Amino acid sequence: MAEFEQQVKGFWAKVIAWLRGGQRGDAAQKARGALQDVRTSETGRKAEAAIKDLREGETGRKAKAALQDLRDSDVVGKARDTAREAIKDLRDSDAGRKAKAALRDLRDSAGTGDKS
Repeated sequence: MAEFEQQVKGFWAKVIAWLRGGQRGDAAQKARGALQDVRTSETGRKAEAAIKDLREGETGRKAKAALQDLRDSDVVGKARDTAREAIKDLRDSDAGRKAKAALRDLRDSAGTGDKS
């Protein structure tokens, strides 16, 4: 872990130096090099492997299945239907008609260039 921390500190120092200005071309190349070093280091490879294992492992599959079950559940379906009905009711209501008319008036006045 100490190796990784040192690499990150070195990378961060190079990024800060680049942001402060100075020799931008040289600093940018050093920052890119530092980032590449972190990516290709043993610690970086271990971190990538751990993330891949988490995504593709049993825990990741269970999490995906749980999310899919939630999306497919009756509760979510009922909530979606209720929201659609509420939007339809709002559109069909007197307030919805007034809002549409106000938007139409705004759009028409903006289209004519009227700046009264």
